Amino acid sequence: MSVERIGFIGLGNMGAPMAANLAKAGHALLCFDVAGTQGRMPAGAEAAGSVAAIAGRVRIALLSLPDGKVSAAVARDMLAVGSRKLEILIDTSTTGMEDAERLHALCAEAGVAYVDAPVSGGVAGARAGTLALMVAAPDVLYEKIAPLLKPMARQVFHVGARPGQGMAMKLLNNFLSATAMAATSEAIAFGERQGLAMKTMLDIINISTGQNTATADKFPKRVLTATYDHGFATKLMAKDMRLYLDAVHHAGTPAKVGEPIVGLWDRLDRAWPSSDFTEIYPFVRDGEPKEHKR
Repeated sequence: MSVERIGFIGLGNMGAPMAANLAKAGHALLCFDVAGTQGRMPAGAEAAGSVAAIAGRVRIALLSLPDGKVSAAVARDMLAVGSRKLEILIDTSTTGMEDAERLHALCAEAGVAYVDAPVSGGVAGARAGTLALMVAAPDVLYEKIAPLLKPMARQVFHVGARPGQGMAMKLLNNFLSATAMAATSEAIAFGERQGLAMKTMLDIINISTGQNTATADKFPKRVLTATYDHGFATKLMAKDMRLYLDAVHHAGTPAKVGEPIVGLWDRLDRAWPSSDFTEIYPFVRDGEPKEHKR
């Protein structure tokens, strides 16, 4: 697979470093980004003029896009190509489970295998090649694509064969991450009101039972420093939380924790739509102010 040209569509905060790691591993890439491909694609890659051009030239293409609507639009454009070479479409975007199921059906009709393979690890993980990939694909297909995915990830997990299972895993993971961030914000705000220093609280929590990804990573690096620059937008976290809650309601499983957490992220998104998701801390601390101050 390393000598075969691979398509890569979407060179944003996550996609660009993921593509760069594929290129470093020796994969020849044909890239496209609607916001501009030159300057975003890795050195040595080739720019395509459109997603249709990619579908006409490669067997395997990866997507790293903002949401399910964009993934669906891109897939339709690719599947409409008459002289299509595309055989496998791997979607690393975070979409809904129903989006993944619909895309799988759409691709299957056209004789193309669709794989939902969302990622976790943030921009830092994308740059370092230490993402976790959650792949839903039949066994034979998974074995075929796993070597391609490994340069982007520390771990590639085969979570199941059914379309949407990769997205289910990603959404529940993001829900836990978002819950940790919200709960840590509330706890630290309480501690500061009692005169406790944030660094002291984090040092204690991180060797105690309250330790979580927010206390170990986001708060020390992005909140304590007041930089709020994790690189993951609130609007994307709120979108993921809505997808999670929709999936939970569809499944008929409990949402007693999920509903208030998703409501909090929705309020932050409405009040501060351009914020980094780590800015939930001042939002919670200051009583959900409408004015966005950094």
